[in-house]
Amino acid sequence: MKRKVKLLRTASAALILFLLPVLFLPSRTPPIKGSNSAALIQKVKIGGIDQYIMVRGRDVNNPVLLFLHGGPGYAQISYARKYQRELEDSFIVVNWDQRGSGMSYSVNTPGETMNREQFIEDGRELIDYLCDRYGREKIYLAGHSWGSELGLHIIDRYPEKIAAFISIGQVVNGIENEMVSYDFVLKMAQKENNEKALRDLEKIGQPPYKNIVRDTRIQRKWLAKYGGVERKVNTLKDIILSSIFSPEYTGIDGMKFALGSKFTADTMWGHNYDTDFIRDIPEVKVPVYFCAGRYDYNTPSVLIENYYNHLIAPEKEIIWFEESAHFPHFEEPGKFAQLAVRIKERHGDGTGPPE
Repeated sequence: MKRKVKLLRTASAALILFLLPVLFLPSRTPPIKGSNSAALIQKVKIGGIDQYIMVRGRDVNNPVLLFLHGGPGYAQISYARKYQRELEDSFIVVNWDQRGSGMSYSVNTPGETMNREQFIEDGRELIDYLCDRYGREKIYLAGHSWGSELGLHIIDRYPEKIAAFISIGQVVNGIENEMVSYDFVLKMAQKENNEKALRDLEKIGQPPYKNIVRDTRIQRKWLAKYGGVERKVNTLKDIILSSIFSPEYTGIDGMKFALGSKFTADTMWGHNYDTDFIRDIPEVKVPVYFCAGRYDYNTPSVLIENYYNHLIAPEKEIIWFEESAHFPHFEEPGKFAQLAVRIKERHGDGTGPPE
C-alpha cells in the first residue's frame, strides 16, 4: 500500500512538472526558413487595450493578408498555422485574436466595448499598424462568419485601405440566417424521426430566440450533427489539442480562450439580429470574393448567393467549395490558397514598397 502511495505521489509530481511549462512558457510560433521571413506572435495596443496577432510569411515583401476570425470569440491563433502553410509562401499572413477572445481576453476588458463599432475601429487601427509596419498602402482582408460581417463594415467605411476582400461564410441577414438554419435542422430531424432533436427544437422555438446564448447553442449542436457546420475538420478538437501541444498557445491561453468564448457570447451573441446587408451595404468600392461552402447552414450559402446577386462592386465572384460546410478555408485549404494567390495576381500588391 505504501508503495502504491509513493508511486502515485511520484506520478503526480511528474505530471505537475510536465504541466508547469505548458502553462507558463511564453507563446511562440515556429520559425520559417529564409533571411526575409517573418514568424512571430506580437502584442499590439489596439483600441486602448493589449491584443495579440500572429504574423507568418516566407518573404516580408509579399502583401499582407489579415484574417478576421468568426464567433464572435472563435479565435484561431492556436491552430491557424495547420491550415495556412501554403498561404505563407505568397503572403504575410496575419491572424488576430480579437478583443475579448483567445490570447486577447482579459478580465479588464469593459463589457460595454464589446460592440460592432468598437470592433470596426479596432480593425482599422490594426490595418493602419500593419500598413505602417510593413510599408504598405493597402492589405488583403479575409473575414470568416462573424469576421465576414466585421469585414464588410470595414471595407464599407475604409475602402482605401483594402486591395480586395475575401468573404468566407458571409453573414447576410441576422434573423433570416437563423430561420433558414433552424428550418434545415428541423427538416433533417423530421426525416430521421429524431425525437430528442425535435423536442429540443420545439423547446427553443423558431428564431428570434428568447435566450440567445442557450438556444443558439442547442440549435448549433444539432446543426453540427447534420453536417451544416463542419464536414472535413473539427476545429473544437483543433483548439483543445493546440492549447495543450502547440507552441502558439500555452495552457493559460487555452483557459483564456474558454473564458473569452463565454464573455463574447454573453456580450455579443444576437447583436446582429438587425443585420441586413442587402439593405444596408448594397454597394462597395472594393473587389469582393465570396467563398461559399455547399453544405453551409451556419451562415446559409443560399443567402450568400442572393447577396452576391444584389451586390454592386468593382469586381465580384462567388466560389463554391463543393466539399465544405461553414469552414471552406480549412476544409479545402489547397483550393482556398489557390484562390488567394489568383486574387493577388489579379489585383497585384495594392501596396507601396516596404521600408
